[in-house]
Amino acid sequence: MPEVSRFLGIIIKMMYADDDRHHKPHVHVYYGEYRASIALDGELLAESLPARQLRIASGWIALHEDELYAAWNLAVAGRPFPKIDPLR
Repeated sequence: MPEVSRFLGIIIKMMYADDDRHHKPHVHVYYGEYRASIALDGELLAESLPARQLRIASGWIALHEDELYAAWNLAVAGRPFPKIDPLR
């Protein structure tokens, strides 16, 4: 699963052709032993993260929404997408 970004111990990943299970654009977020699927609109779709990391990841997703939708469109088409600089 390709990595989209990494910051503050949080890893954001996106799978290719991953539009059948949750049926909406989303990312997979990892923090230590925790993991979650978060829709690009901010909805928590599966599993969980500690509250602080969930807020941080959700805020980052909101800030990078346009870039993430562009990456999503490439990923569901099976095409590589660029990493997103977490500090931009």
